[in-house]
Amino acid sequence: MVSTEYERRIAARFATFDQDGNGWIDREDFNAAAKALLAEFTVTARSDKGQALYAGAEAFWQGMAGIADRDGDQRITREEFVTGAVKRLRDNPERFAEIARPFLHAALAVADPDADGRLTVADTARVLRVLHVPADVAEATAAALDSDADGTITEPDVIPAFARYFTVAE
Repeated sequence: MVSTEYERRIAARFATFDQDGNGWIDREDFNAAAKALLAEFTVTARSDKGQALYAGAEAFWQGMAGIADRDGDQRITREEFVTGAVKRLRDNPERFAEIARPFLHAALAVADPDADGRLTVADTARVLRVLHVPADVAEATAAALDSDADGTITEPDVIPAFARYFTVAE
């Protein structure tokens, strides 16, 4: 049985996906996140990085919808998010990581101007802020992702942390 506290925390994370605040997650929320990231890092939608980001957003949406959209209306409500996606993924955060990987990989590439596979802590925080993470939380999270304190963050740092954030209560 999932605790009420666990469900409350996970429901609060719903807002990260509901980019437009309309009370559900849909394809447009994923497209809005992609568009905002491209604008923040001045990357065009028609570029290879832009196309990869939109393709990653679509893959992420399809994966989430396949797991959580129980009524098939192409919208994931808060209840569907908590009872569908989270409960099904809680014991398997690797599955969530795989659903998110194409989007996260492309988002990191957009924010990585020299294409060396590493982001600065500051650029990682920028990505998080664009995705509606409050500035103080974005800064602290980016700093925590730099586990070896070398000032950079890589995809292997980000993807498991992202999956844990959405599938673990703490």
